[in-house]
Amino acid sequence: MKISVIGCGYLGAVHAASMAELGHEVIGIDVDQAKVASLSSGVAPFHEPGFDDLLVKNSQRLSFTTDMSHAVNASVHFIAVGTPQSSDGSADMTYVNQAIDALIPHLSPGDLVVGKSTVPVGTAQRLSAQVAPSGATLMWNPEFLREGFAVEDTLSPDRLVYGLPEGDTADSAQEILDEVYATILATGTPRLIMNFATAELVKVAANSFLATKISFINAMAEISEVTGANVTQLADAIGHDNRIGRRFLNAGIGFGGGCLPKDIRGFVARADELGVGSSLDFLKNIDEINLRRRGRVLDVATDELGELAGKRIAVWGLAFKPDSDDIRDSPALDIVESLARAGAQVVAADPQASIPAAKRIDAAGLSGQVSVSDDYLGAAAGVDAIVVATEWKAFQEVDPKAMASVVANKLVIDGRNCLDADAWKAAGFTYRGMGRS
Repeated sequence: MKISVIGCGYLGAVHAASMAELGHEVIGIDVDQAKVASLSSGVAPFHEPGFDDLLVKNSQRLSFTTDMSHAVNASVHFIAVGTPQSSDGSADMTYVNQAIDALIPHLSPGDLVVGKSTVPVGTAQRLSAQVAPSGATLMWNPEFLREGFAVEDTLSPDRLVYGLPEGDTADSAQEILDEVYATILATGTPRLIMNFATAELVKVAANSFLATKISFINAMAEISEVTGANVTQLADAIGHDNRIGRRFLNAGIGFGGGCLPKDIRGFVARADELGVGSSLDFLKNIDEINLRRRGRVLDVATDELGELAGKRIAVWGLAFKPDSDDIRDSPALDIVESLARAGAQVVAADPQASIPAAKRIDAAGLSGQVSVSDDYLGAAAGVDAIVVATEWKAFQEVDPKAMASVVANKLVIDGRNCLDADAWKAAGFTYRGMGRS
């Protein structure tokens, strides 16, 4: 089957390559010439494990262009453009609207347009009416990608959600998408059929639930810090309850990235528009807890070091999560900036995110206070404290005894509670975690 994917950012590029891996002929379309050139040469414009190999492996079935007319021979068209956060918290639909407007002249009767982007509930119904005069059918098929596992999540998803239109075209639309995903469905992957509104809500509801779970344990960390409790042991204990589970009950400096923060704020904004804003008032508290946790590292550093002006602090991690170079809404970068504004000289390091982070640091006017590299061991030389802000496996494997002879002051602030606290203490370090000692 010939497929077009409109939008070749993180979601679209991975989806395009994965559809080629399933055996389809795929054309990826994006307005960014540099991005298209990079993907066409087999080089990903972002870090995602396994993605570069997928690009090269499927180069015979996969191509990229900036010319929307190349979609004309495809029978299935995935919309995978971004929906960034607007200043009022709502989702900015500019790119989705532009993609649909540009695609419609190239649609043929019987074509299927499949929405992948995360959109406010009600969007699919509006776009379906816009697409209908072309003879094409629109359906919604939300994505559930985790950065660092995007290829796996596309090719081996835990479920496929189909938001189908009402009317005679629903059955044929389902059959076409079943053909696209035939290899995945053959493995027994659940396929859930629902209407547009339900499919649109699935992604934001799932992310809101996840954000709630993360912020809940971070709230427990705040209580643990003033009572002497250990939030990690607390999480272990409540995680044995199979109604709750242990996953994502890891206290720290909170979540970030391009999905969770944006999605919960967009969900709140849409609920307000629908007149049911009070139903999601709790998500405002979740957002507040999450943002508040980022300031905890500055509090701990000041508590241990006193005045931070002139202090030299290493921050390990700049991406919002490991196995990614994504710095969108990164707690780690917020911490770097807050330490720098408090007068500290910050040496920040990340295995993948140093280049985009350096650009943001420069744009913030902090390049005189912050140096950025990918050498996390070198960054710790002569520092007064090490702050772990992203839980890269490499940081967890560092030998604290070796670090003891490198630093000027033996203080480690574990913002992700990912280090072996006993090992660092045994090496002579003052260990400060989040909600645990």
